[in-house]
Amino acid sequence: MHKVYRYVLGLCVVGIIVLSVNALTHRTQSTEDLSDTIIKSGTLRVGYMVYPPLLMKDTSTGALSGISYDILEAAAKKLSLKTEWVEEVGWGAAIEGVKTGRYDIVGTQMWRNSARAREGAFTDSPMDSVVYTYVRPGDTRFDVTLDILNSDQYTISTLDGEMSTFIAQEDFPHAHTASLPQLSSFAEVLLNVVNNKADVAFVEPSVAKDFLTTHPGALERVSDTPVRQFGNSFVFARRENSMVAMFNIALEELKNNGTINTILESYNASDVYIVR
Repeated sequence: MHKVYRYVLGLCVVGIIVLSVNALTHRTQSTEDLSDTIIKSGTLRVGYMVYPPLLMKDTSTGALSGISYDILEAAAKKLSLKTEWVEEVGWGAAIEGVKTGRYDIVGTQMWRNSARAREGAFTDSPMDSVVYTYVRPGDTRFDVTLDILNSDQYTISTLDGEMSTFIAQEDFPHAHTASLPQLSSFAEVLLNVVNNKADVAFVEPSVAKDFLTTHPGALERVSDTPVRQFGNSFVFARRENSMVAMFNIALEELKNNGTINTILESYNASDVYIVR
Protein backbone atom coordinates (compact mmCIF):
# COMPACT_ATOMS: atom_id res chain seq x y z
CA MET A 1 0.00 0.00 0.00
CA HIS A 2 2.81 2.38 0.93
CA LYS A 3 4.57 1.59 -2.36
CA VAL A 4 1.43 2.41 -4.33
CA TYR A 5 1.02 5.65 -2.37
CA ARG A 6 4.63 6.65 -3.01
CA TYR A 7 4.27 5.77 -6.68
CA VAL A 8 1.11 7.88 -7.09
CA LEU A 9 2.67 10.73 -5.12
CA GLY A 10 5.75 10.58 -7.33
CA LEU A 11 3.64 10.76 -10.48
CA CYS A 12 1.80 13.80 -9.09
CA VAL A 13 5.05 15.59 -8.30
CA VAL A 14 6.47 14.85 -11.74
CA GLY A 15 3.23 16.01 -13.33
CA ILE A 16 3.28 19.30 -11.44
CA ILE A 17 6.91 19.91 -12.43
CA VAL A 18 6.19 19.16 -16.10
CA LEU A 19 3.14 21.43 -16.14
CA SER A 20 5.07 24.23 -14.43
CA VAL A 21 7.96 23.96 -16.89
CA ASN A 22 5.56 23.90 -19.85
CA ALA A 23 3.69 26.93 -18.55
CA LEU A 24 6.91 28.86 -18.00
CA THR A 25 8.19 27.85 -21.43
CA HIS A 26 4.90 28.89 -23.04
CA ARG A 27 4.97 32.27 -21.34
CA THR A 28 8.58 32.85 -22.37
CA GLN A 29 7.93 31.80 -25.95
CA SER A 30 4.80 33.96 -26.14
CA THR A 31 6.71 36.97 -24.89
CA GLU A 32 9.54 36.39 -27.33
CA ASP A 33 7.26 35.55 -30.24
CA LEU A 34 5.31 38.82 -29.99
CA SER A 35 8.42 40.97 -30.31
CA ASP A 36 10.02 38.63 -32.81
CA THR A 37 6.94 38.78 -35.01
CA ILE A 38 7.18 42.55 -35.28
CA ILE A 39 10.89 42.48 -36.07
CA LYS A 40 10.71 39.55 -38.50
CA SER A 41 7.67 40.85 -40.36
CA GLY A 42 9.07 44.36 -40.42
CA THR A 43 5.58 45.72 -39.77
CA LEU A 44 4.22 47.66 -36.80
CA ARG A 45 0.42 47.57 -36.53
CA VAL A 46 -0.98 50.79 -35.10
CA GLY A 47 -4.23 51.65 -33.36
CA TYR A 48 -5.09 55.31 -32.96
CA MET A 49 -7.49 57.95 -31.63
CA VAL A 50 -8.30 61.10 -33.59
CA TYR A 51 -7.08 63.98 -31.42
CA PRO A 52 -5.82 67.13 -33.16
CA PRO A 53 -3.07 68.17 -33.42
CA LEU A 54 -1.58 64.81 -32.35
CA LEU A 55 -3.65 62.76 -34.79
CA MET A 56 -5.93 64.05 -37.53
CA LYS A 57 -7.92 62.19 -40.17
CA ASP A 58 -9.09 63.60 -43.49
CA THR A 59 -12.80 62.84 -43.66
CA SER A 60 -12.70 62.65 -47.47
CA THR A 61 -9.61 60.51 -48.06
CA GLY A 62 -9.04 58.87 -44.69
CA ALA A 63 -5.43 60.10 -44.77
CA LEU A 64 -3.81 60.51 -41.36
CA SER A 65 -1.52 63.28 -40.17
CA GLY A 66 -0.46 64.98 -36.97
CA ILE A 67 2.34 65.23 -34.45
CA SER A 68 2.00 61.68 -33.12
CA TYR A 69 1.66 60.33 -36.65
CA ASP A 70 4.86 62.02 -37.81
CA ILE A 71 6.84 61.06 -34.71
CA LEU A 72 5.76 57.41 -34.89
CA GLU A 73 6.51 57.20 -38.60
CA ALA A 74 9.98 58.70 -38.03
CA ALA A 75 10.69 56.34 -35.12
CA ALA A 76 9.52 53.31 -37.11
CA LYS A 77 11.80 54.34 -39.97
CA LYS A 78 14.72 54.50 -37.54
CA LEU A 79 13.92 50.91 -36.54
CA SER A 80 13.53 49.77 -40.18
CA LEU A 81 9.85 49.05 -39.64
CA LYS A 82 6.92 49.92 -41.87
CA THR A 83 3.60 50.86 -40.32
CA GLU A 84 0.01 49.77 -40.81
CA TRP A 85 -2.55 52.08 -39.18
CA VAL A 86 -5.17 49.42 -38.73
CA GLU A 87 -7.85 50.65 -36.32
CA GLU A 88 -9.42 53.82 -34.95
CA VAL A 89 -10.51 53.35 -31.34
CA GLY A 90 -11.87 55.31 -28.40
CA TRP A 91 -9.74 56.44 -25.47
CA GLY A 92 -11.18 53.90 -23.05
CA ALA A 93 -10.53 50.94 -25.38
CA ALA A 94 -7.12 52.00 -26.72
CA ILE A 95 -4.88 50.00 -24.38
CA GLU A 96 -7.22 47.00 -24.55
CA GLY A 97 -6.33 46.75 -28.23
CA VAL A 98 -2.63 46.14 -27.54
CA LYS A 99 -3.49 43.76 -24.70
CA THR A 100 -5.60 41.59 -27.01
CA GLY A 101 -3.21 41.84 -29.97
CA ARG A 102 -5.47 43.71 -32.38
CA TYR A 103 -2.52 46.05 -32.96
CA ASP A 104 1.00 46.42 -31.57
CA ILE A 105 1.10 50.05 -30.44
CA VAL A 106 -1.24 52.90 -29.57
CA GLY A 107 -0.14 55.49 -32.10
CA THR A 108 -1.80 58.56 -30.61
CA GLN A 109 0.36 59.59 -27.69
CA MET A 110 -1.34 59.15 -24.33
CA TRP A 111 -0.75 60.79 -20.98
CA ARG A 112 0.80 58.47 -18.43
CA ASN A 113 -0.75 57.77 -15.05
CA SER A 114 -0.72 54.90 -12.56
CA ALA A 115 -4.05 53.43 -13.65
CA ARG A 116 -2.97 53.25 -17.29
CA ALA A 117 0.48 51.92 -16.34
CA ARG A 118 -1.21 48.83 -14.88
CA GLU A 119 -2.60 48.05 -18.32
CA GLY A 120 0.14 48.98 -20.81
CA ALA A 121 3.86 49.65 -21.21
CA PHE A 122 4.53 53.33 -21.91
CA THR A 123 7.45 54.66 -23.92
CA ASP A 124 9.47 57.69 -22.89
CA SER A 125 7.73 61.02 -23.50
CA PRO A 126 9.43 63.25 -26.08
CA MET A 127 7.27 66.18 -24.96
CA ASP A 128 4.87 67.19 -22.19
CA SER A 129 1.36 68.63 -22.27
CA VAL A 130 -0.32 70.95 -19.79
CA VAL A 131 -4.03 70.91 -19.00
CA TYR A 132 -6.01 73.98 -17.98
CA THR A 133 -9.50 74.66 -16.68
CA TYR A 134 -11.97 76.38 -19.02
CA VAL A 135 -15.28 78.06 -18.16
CA ARG A 136 -17.87 80.31 -19.77
CA PRO A 137 -16.88 83.97 -20.22
CA GLY A 138 -17.38 86.03 -17.07
CA ASP A 139 -17.57 83.01 -14.75
CA THR A 140 -15.35 84.06 -11.83
CA ARG A 141 -16.41 81.41 -9.31
CA PHE A 142 -13.15 79.50 -9.57
CA ASP A 143 -10.74 82.40 -9.90
CA VAL A 144 -9.51 82.25 -6.29
CA THR A 145 -9.31 78.47 -5.97
CA LEU A 146 -10.49 75.36 -7.78
CA ASP A 147 -11.05 73.62 -4.45
CA ILE A 148 -14.69 74.74 -4.38
CA LEU A 149 -15.25 72.65 -7.52
CA ASN A 150 -15.19 69.56 -5.29
CA SER A 151 -18.89 69.90 -4.55
CA ASP A 152 -22.12 68.42 -5.85
CA GLN A 153 -23.13 71.97 -6.81
CA TYR A 154 -20.86 71.77 -9.84
CA THR A 155 -20.53 69.62 -12.96
CA ILE A 156 -17.38 68.74 -14.92
CA SER A 157 -17.54 67.89 -18.63
CA THR A 158 -15.60 64.67 -19.29
CA LEU A 159 -14.91 62.11 -22.00
CA ASP A 160 -14.99 58.40 -21.09
CA GLY A 161 -11.49 56.94 -20.72
CA GLU A 162 -9.79 60.31 -21.31
CA MET A 163 -7.67 62.13 -18.73
CA SER A 164 -10.38 64.61 -17.77
CA THR A 165 -12.23 61.67 -16.23
CA PHE A 166 -9.22 60.79 -14.07
CA ILE A 167 -8.76 64.42 -12.98
CA ALA A 168 -12.42 64.66 -11.99
CA GLN A 169 -12.28 61.40 -10.04
CA GLU A 170 -9.01 62.14 -8.27
CA ASP A 171 -9.29 65.87 -7.52
CA PHE A 172 -13.02 66.57 -7.46
CA PRO A 173 -14.80 63.32 -6.50
CA HIS A 174 -17.85 65.13 -5.09
CA ALA A 175 -18.57 67.05 -8.28
CA HIS A 176 -21.00 65.71 -10.86
CA THR A 177 -19.76 64.80 -14.34
CA ALA A 178 -21.38 65.28 -17.73
CA SER A 179 -19.70 62.31 -19.37
CA LEU A 180 -19.60 61.73 -23.12
CA PRO A 181 -18.98 58.41 -24.94
CA GLN A 182 -15.32 57.80 -25.76
CA LEU A 183 -15.65 58.36 -29.52
CA SER A 184 -17.15 61.82 -28.98
CA SER A 185 -15.13 64.86 -30.02
CA PHE A 186 -13.47 67.29 -27.65
CA ALA A 187 -15.61 70.00 -29.23
CA GLU A 188 -18.59 68.24 -27.65
CA VAL A 189 -16.81 68.24 -24.28
CA LEU A 190 -16.40 72.01 -24.50
CA LEU A 191 -19.91 72.53 -25.85
CA ASN A 192 -21.21 71.03 -22.61
CA VAL A 193 -19.74 74.07 -20.86
CA VAL A 194 -20.92 76.56 -23.47
CA ASN A 195 -24.46 75.13 -23.34
CA ASN A 196 -24.62 75.16 -19.52
CA LYS A 197 -24.60 71.37 -19.21
CA ALA A 198 -21.36 71.63 -17.23
CA ASP A 199 -19.46 74.30 -15.33
CA VAL A 200 -15.89 73.46 -16.35
CA ALA A 201 -13.80 71.35 -18.71
CA PHE A 202 -10.15 70.30 -18.48
CA VAL A 203 -8.35 70.40 -21.84
CA GLU A 204 -5.04 71.27 -23.44
CA PRO A 205 -4.53 74.77 -24.88
CA SER A 206 -4.38 73.29 -28.39
CA VAL A 207 -7.87 71.82 -27.97
CA ALA A 208 -9.28 75.09 -26.64
CA LYS A 209 -7.54 77.06 -29.40
CA ASP A 210 -9.00 74.80 -32.09
CA PHE A 211 -12.48 75.10 -30.57
CA LEU A 212 -12.30 78.89 -30.28
CA THR A 213 -11.53 79.28 -33.99
CA THR A 214 -15.11 78.20 -34.70
CA HIS A 215 -16.62 79.46 -31.42
CA PRO A 216 -14.82 82.77 -30.79
CA GLY A 217 -15.17 84.12 -27.27
CA ALA A 218 -17.13 81.09 -26.08
CA LEU A 219 -14.69 80.05 -23.33
CA GLU A 220 -12.14 81.50 -20.93
CA ARG A 221 -9.18 79.92 -19.16
CA VAL A 222 -9.55 80.11 -15.38
CA SER A 223 -5.86 80.82 -14.65
CA ASP A 224 -2.36 80.30 -15.98
CA THR A 225 -1.78 77.51 -13.45
CA PRO A 226 -2.34 74.10 -15.08
CA VAL A 227 -4.27 71.39 -13.27
CA ARG A 228 -1.91 68.78 -14.70
CA GLN A 229 1.31 68.34 -16.68
CA PHE A 230 1.69 65.02 -18.45
CA GLY A 231 4.21 63.29 -20.64
CA ASN A 232 2.95 62.18 -24.07
CA SER A 233 3.82 58.51 -24.61
CA PHE A 234 3.14 55.73 -27.06
CA VAL A 235 1.83 52.48 -25.57
CA PHE A 236 2.70 48.83 -26.11
CA ALA A 237 1.36 45.76 -24.31
CA ARG A 238 2.89 45.34 -20.86
CA ARG A 239 4.94 42.32 -21.93
CA GLU A 240 6.61 44.23 -24.79
CA ASN A 241 9.59 45.58 -22.83
CA SER A 242 12.03 44.95 -25.67
CA MET A 243 9.90 46.95 -28.11
CA VAL A 244 9.58 49.78 -25.59
CA ALA A 245 13.36 49.84 -25.13
CA MET A 246 13.99 49.98 -28.89
CA PHE A 247 11.34 52.64 -29.40
CA ASN A 248 12.81 54.75 -26.61
CA ILE A 249 16.19 54.79 -28.34
CA ALA A 250 14.56 55.87 -31.61
CA LEU A 251 12.66 58.64 -29.80
CA GLU A 252 15.86 59.81 -28.13
CA GLU A 253 17.57 60.05 -31.52
CA LEU A 254 14.65 62.06 -32.90
CA LYS A 255 14.84 64.45 -29.99
CA ASN A 256 18.62 64.83 -30.18
CA ASN A 257 18.71 65.46 -33.94
CA GLY A 258 15.97 68.10 -33.76
CA THR A 259 13.24 66.08 -35.49
CA ILE A 260 10.79 66.44 -32.59
CA ASN A 261 11.15 70.22 -32.60
CA THR A 262 10.81 70.33 -36.39
CA ILE A 263 7.59 68.31 -36.24
CA LEU A 264 6.13 70.55 -33.54
CA GLU A 265 7.02 73.64 -35.55
CA SER A 266 5.36 72.21 -38.65
CA TYR A 267 2.06 72.08 -36.74
CA ASN A 268 2.58 75.49 -35.06
CA ALA A 269 2.66 73.69 -31.73
CA SER A 270 6.04 74.70 -30.31
CA ASP A 271 4.32 76.90 -27.72
CA VAL A 272 1.81 74.19 -26.79
CA TYR A 273 4.14 71.30 -25.92
CA ILE A 274 7.21 71.22 -23.71
CA VAL A 275 10.07 69.22 -25.26
CA ARG A 276 11.85 67.16 -22.64
